[in-house]
Amino acid sequence: MNLLETILSAQNGDVVRQVANNFQLDEGQAKSAMGALLPALTQGISKNASGSQGLGDLIGALTGGNHSKYIDQPEVLAESGTVEEGNKILGHILGSKDVSRQVASRAAESSGVDSGILKQMLPMLASVAMGAMAKKGLGNASAGQPEGLGGMLTGILDADKDGSALDDIMGMASKFMR
Repeated sequence: MNLLETILSAQNGDVVRQVANNFQLDEGQAKSAMGALLPALTQGISKNASGSQGLGDLIGALTGGNHSKYIDQPEVLAESGTVEEGNKILGHILGSKDVSRQVASRAAESSGVDSGILKQMLPMLASVAMGAMAKKGLGNASAGQPEGLGGMLTGILDADKDGSALDDIMGMASKFMR
């Protein structure tokens, strides 16, 4: 299951419903928006994790933070702390607010959701993405699966198991640009 599928199915769709409610969208619009934004986030995560220091930092963040709460308790997505944490995450994975604006603008074109809403949604989705990765990675580690967090990250980002996550990220993006 890739990261988008993990998020969309989390808590029987409660994460999607919470995002939709927070931005006064219907669930279809929320799914489209999330699908349009997530490839940029996963690409940023993949790029940052490609080096040994970046991967170590990401694994540290996943194991040290309480990110799984965003999946387990979607109602916390409405809290201001979620946006604050999400903005910090975005700073690490996208680098600047200008890049965040560009991501929102491109996602608006493919999703049909206003870029202003998408700019506001990005920090929340960054928190959710970290929550999904933490939940999946920590669940694998506690279940005794040898891949641990590093293997989980590769598994999430490289869905077709060809050793490259880039084609999978582009494939995710193309599903929502149709």
